[in-house]
Amino acid sequence: MPLNPIDHSFTDDIYLFYSYSEGMEFRQLEYLTAVADTGGFSKAAERCFVSQSAISHQIAALERELGTELFDRSTRRVRLTEAGETLLPRARELLGLRDAAIAAVSPQPNRIRIAANMSFAGSALAAVSAIRDRHPDAEIDFLIKPFAQRIEAVAAGDADIALIRGSLDHEGLYLDPLWIEQPVVAFSPRHRLAKLGRPPRPEELAEYPLLLPPIEKQVLLHRLVERVFAKAGVATLLGPEIRDGHPVTFDLINRPESWTLLYEDLKQPGIICRHNPAFTLTVSAALRTDAAPNPLVADLLTELSGGYRRG
Repeated sequence: MPLNPIDHSFTDDIYLFYSYSEGMEFRQLEYLTAVADTGGFSKAAERCFVSQSAISHQIAALERELGTELFDRSTRRVRLTEAGETLLPRARELLGLRDAAIAAVSPQPNRIRIAANMSFAGSALAAVSAIRDRHPDAEIDFLIKPFAQRIEAVAAGDADIALIRGSLDHEGLYLDPLWIEQPVVAFSPRHRLAKLGRPPRPEELAEYPLLLPPIEKQVLLHRLVERVFAKAGVATLLGPEIRDGHPVTFDLINRPESWTLLYEDLKQPGIICRHNPAFTLTVSAALRTDAAPNPLVADLLTELSGGYRRG
């Protein structure tokens, strides 16, 4: 059947384009564009590194499949017919989509995508800077994502590594421990424990209400406090939950008898932060078990772990 002009969106173009023939191949479209660009079958064959007969055979097969001629061969320079002119831009678009799809899933050794949240930004900055110094052509993206989205980004191949705290149970992923982190105990300067001049012990903290987001929002810190307090033989006294979008600093000021755990020292007036060795977490990189070896990723992991070399 003749190839009629298509006046639809590009999505519809693809559907209609393929509806003409289930046997159409990308190499036929490549040969079509090569002949159109060079103006001849012999030059197209040189460009595609195949024989002229292979080009001619595939173009003829495509014309039979579509039921129309795509080239006018009566002149010295081969020219597109009206049907060929209609097909050519769509062929280019389809080849571009193919190349984009391949590029999206192909390993890019000079690019690293790190999925993390802002609490890791300071720790990652020095490592990223060192990598860029050694690899000026490297492209390193820092993708801000909540925990679940970080994990799914690595699993789907949209990120190379995810920085997380604690453990992980996800098929196809494994953890590479990087460093040990100490969350800080934070409270108001008006808190009674502020007078100690030292990190308060779990037994002392247990007397005061703990302010944290709901456990489904911050399960890791909840579990950490439970573990430390259970080891000390005391129970957790939970205060009002910190609401979404509500700064914890304001809760501590408004409830000076309370305390909380933070991933980093705020170093700001109105809040006292103390490191307590009892509260520790392992920071790890989540990686795909089937990921292709990437020396740049290995170098970054070494920097993040403080120079620990991986075999």
